[in-house]
Amino acid sequence: MAAEGSVTPPGPVAAAWVDLPNVRFPGGRIYSGGRPRPQHLRQAQCGGVRAVIDLCAPSEPRDYDERRLAESLGMEYLNIPITGPADLNRANARQLAQALHRTAGGAALVHCANGNRAGALLALKAHFIDRCSVETSLATGRAAGLQTLEAEVRCILAGL
Repeated sequence: MAAEGSVTPPGPVAAAWVDLPNVRFPGGRIYSGGRPRPQHLRQAQCGGVRAVIDLCAPSEPRDYDERRLAESLGMEYLNIPITGPADLNRANARQLAQALHRTAGGAALVHCANGNRAGALLALKAHFIDRCSVETSLATGRAAGLQTLEAEVRCILAGL
């Protein structure tokens, strides 16, 4: 059973995400959620994930080398550190969009510690890169895990 508040994705990857914290499927072959454990990355690779986009700062505690494991499984790994609202900007949204574009038909996992920053950056991508309205972008962010950063994201999207 998927975690409370999560959305079970369609297709062969559905069973792989059962234990990933706060897993979401906001669409477009993008999965978002909390920090994966090694078994989640192995399941993700088997399910077609081609890129892991880690939004955690290098200073956040880790008990394994996520980059090394992802790359050993043949997945692209990118770290875009989002330490707080100051890192929620167009440049990081553009970097996320470029990484997602490189997956070339494969799925991508965008994660942080709990999914909130993943949702926030996906909302910014929706607005600044995909040219969605503020409300549509916020809905995209919520679908991807945006919660406590919503007020800050709303201000950024509104240009305040």
